[in-house]
Amino acid sequence: MLLGDSLVADYDWQSHLSSYRVQNFGVPGATSADLLAALPAIKAKADTADVIMVVIGTNDLLSGREKDILPNLKTILVRLSHDYANAEILVNSLFPMVLSHLPAGSVENLNGQIEELTKQTGCCYLNTHQRFVDSDKQLFQEDGVHITAAAYSLWNRTFLEHLAFLIDND
Repeated sequence: MLLGDSLVADYDWQSHLSSYRVQNFGVPGATSADLLAALPAIKAKADTADVIMVVIGTNDLLSGREKDILPNLKTILVRLSHDYANAEILVNSLFPMVLSHLPAGSVENLNGQIEELTKQTGCCYLNTHQRFVDSDKQLFQEDGVHITAAAYSLWNRTFLEHLAFLIDND
């Protein structure tokens, strides 16, 4: 199960994760508050999941509501852990966007706090941020937020590596 914003919604995850049944609940423009509000409807549509990847926070940053991300994400993770007790929950890092209204290092700092939150809630942290930073490919579209096919390929590969790790350690 994939939960998030346009970064999730805009990719055909099923065709790239063909060995798995993918439920994509990505909503373009979604903020952490939107995802939190959508959880009951998502639970009504999908009552079970083995793995849940949460990708949220970009639109909070774009709209100047970065202070909402951590408290909303914590509530999201607690509810998902309750509603899907047997699922592995992964939280994807924020991508290395450069936004003019944010001080340098803000995304990295927030990712550190998200990683700490995943430890506190028993979830897993998927550090795609570092994989993007280390890449020499063109990963962002002109808006600096949405990602290219090369970025989706890198993200998909990172996600599959983590899934393989989860399966091997189950």
